[in-house]
Amino acid sequence: MAPANLPAIFNATSQDIEMLLAAQAHIGSKNLQVHMEPYVWKTRPDGVNVINLSKTWEKIVLAARIIVAVDNPADICAISARPYGQRAVLKFAAHTGAVAIAGRFTPGNFTNYITRSFKEPRLIIVTDPRTDAQAIKEASYVNIPVIALCDTDSPTEFVDVAIPTNNKARHSIGLIWWMLAREVLRLRGSLASREAEWDIMTDLYFYRDPEAEENKDTGTVEEAKVPGADDVGPGPVEGGFNTEWEVSGGTAGAFAAATGTAGQGASWDAEGADWAASSAPVETGNEGWGEGGATQPDQQW
Repeated sequence: MAPANLPAIFNATSQDIEMLLAAQAHIGSKNLQVHMEPYVWKTRPDGVNVINLSKTWEKIVLAARIIVAVDNPADICAISARPYGQRAVLKFAAHTGAVAIAGRFTPGNFTNYITRSFKEPRLIIVTDPRTDAQAIKEASYVNIPVIALCDTDSPTEFVDVAIPTNNKARHSIGLIWWMLAREVLRLRGSLASREAEWDIMTDLYFYRDPEAEENKDTGTVEEAKVPGADDVGPGPVEGGFNTEWEVSGGTAGAFAAATGTAGQGASWDAEGADWAASSAPVETGNEGWGEGGATQPDQQW
């Protein structure tokens, strides 16, 4: 790996390189875009392109110096449409004072002033040039410089500063945003020196699946509340709950007496005759229609 062409004060520490390697920031894709060739160290036998981490660190330092050059931090817009970078973008904006756009980018944010979320940033930083293509396209219309996290197969059109890294892994994306925020704070003087460690953990920038976290929390509660079949024993499970609903012996008589259902069958049988008698045809006053219905009008006339 080629040495970094930076002053000694800007060189990456061994811990930074180890973190980049642990997050697999050097693992590119099998496809190679022509403008990303200078950032590739070598190609593995399986066809995967390995990114030169010294070039990655140089671009992180360059991007941080560009960000610090903007007077108002609110004029910087950090964008990520992919879920893996949304948390990192929000944390970067909270620590550096930038504006975050996490989630879908509304078309017209930079060009249509009627849009409710209209913005006029002086610099934008995107997580993936392919996913955030709409933001880069609109930035090219209004002459906004673009800093992007680019993989070996990422399109670099309208990208001014490309940070070569693996932008498909959650740990790699979070680590690059964390390093960028730390470098910005160092250049601004928020951190005492480069030797001073930042008290913000790298895990804060990593993506976490909310459904997995919810299932993890609810799973422990349910296991504590509901006993399993092993705890209850095989007897109640095999026997079921039929004994709770069966009424036998004196309890059955008391239940029938209380509800007034005892002897109902006999009364129904006795009343059956009355029902049969009452089911006989009832006179409705229309019997005359069959016999004298035809002659009755003649007699009236």
